[in-house]
Amino acid sequence: QVQLVESGGGLVQAGGSLRLSCAASGSGLRTSVMGWYRKAPGKQRALVASQTSGGSTNYADSVEGRFTISRDYAKNTVDLQMNSLKPEDTAVYYCNYIAGTVYWGQGTQVTVSP
Repeated sequence: QVQLVESGGGLVQAGGSLRLSCAASGSGLRTSVMGWYRKAPGKQRALVASQTSGGSTNYADSVEGRFTISRDYAKNTVDLQMNSLKPEDTAVYYCNYIAGTVYWGQGTQVTVSP
């Protein structure tokens, strides 16, 4: 089992920045992909960014160049630095951990005001 604890969401004005953090713990930790997904009202949950255990990253086109994902492999954490935020980035953001089984965090709300 893997537990994911997220932090860092909140309310910010357009153009501002937020940093999300996710810490993984438990007996199921091993080579994995960690990432962030988001679910906006009326939309399906979608990938924001992910990073493999080898360091390869993948970003949604809508956040490329504005968001940066980073992992601390020793601490089993993954952060998402979000810059130049837009109102359309408003969503619940979920941490994701894939190691055979897929695990999800509880979600953290990010609201970007115009």
